[in-house]
Amino acid sequence: MAAPWTAKDVPDQSGRVAVVTGANSGLGYETALVLAGRGAHVVLACRNQTKADAARDRILAIHPDAAVSVEPLDLAELSSVAAFADRMAAGHDRLDLLVNNAGIMAVDEGRTTDGFELQFGVNHLGGFALTGRLLPMLVATPAARITVMSSFGHRAGRIRFDDLMFDQGYRRWAAYFQSKLANLLFVAELQRRLDAAGHHVVVAGAHPGSSNTGLVPDERAWMEHLIHLAGPLATQPASGGALPLLRAITDPSVPGGAFYGPRWRMRGHPVRETPARRARDPETAARLWARSTELVGSPHLPLAA
Repeated sequence: MAAPWTAKDVPDQSGRVAVVTGANSGLGYETALVLAGRGAHVVLACRNQTKADAARDRILAIHPDAAVSVEPLDLAELSSVAAFADRMAAGHDRLDLLVNNAGIMAVDEGRTTDGFELQFGVNHLGGFALTGRLLPMLVATPAARITVMSSFGHRAGRIRFDDLMFDQGYRRWAAYFQSKLANLLFVAELQRRLDAAGHHVVVAGAHPGSSNTGLVPDERAWMEHLIHLAGPLATQPASGGALPLLRAITDPSVPGGAFYGPRWRMRGHPVRETPARRARDPETAARLWARSTELVGSPHLPLAA
């Protein structure tokens, strides 16, 4: 049996440029910390400038010679996504790693600046648009990789094509699970289209299990109660929850379209796992791609249907 994969297994990243969304805290911060320590130039793409600056300072205190920069990015605002991509293209001649980590979980009903249901808008459409705008840089960079953070909750998800924005009645957990299923459908369809177009970019998904990141906002939520009842046996620190994401974005053996999570689903060393059947349905993936493109007008490269 192979030894458990840990952060020490992350290969040298010198000379590579990595974008990590939501890198000011939690899983994003832990991912950025490891990548910076391995030599990557890490761009912390965050909505809150003050928290992002503080995260950069913490990383530099641990890795004084690291290359870490901060760029504002609000995935709930498509104009912010476009502006971020323009700055990346102007300031960098390559993009090796795109870590779509930022997300929200089971929040109160709300809308993005562009009118999308907040969780679907941030967790899926924001990352969809960002990836599309950064694709020219990614396909032009040898051995580039894209990772999308999902959740074990995707297994309860359904894509409500007749009511994607929950206009007919909002349910916070149903909206969250839909967005997390959408993440993995995006991984599968993007990888398929990249392969068909002959681009050598690896796309992979990940989930953190149950990690202490402060993401769950509502003490009344059933998942919050489950975590409290299960205690330390069911949870792990953010540094552990980031390992599936780190493996998906750096392990040279990761195949396109793969999905990584903790060994024991809620916690443990990162291993490849099989996503839910609904996340592996090519017709749903293609339909979601088409609908997402209609909604955000994302300028993906011409990738064949």
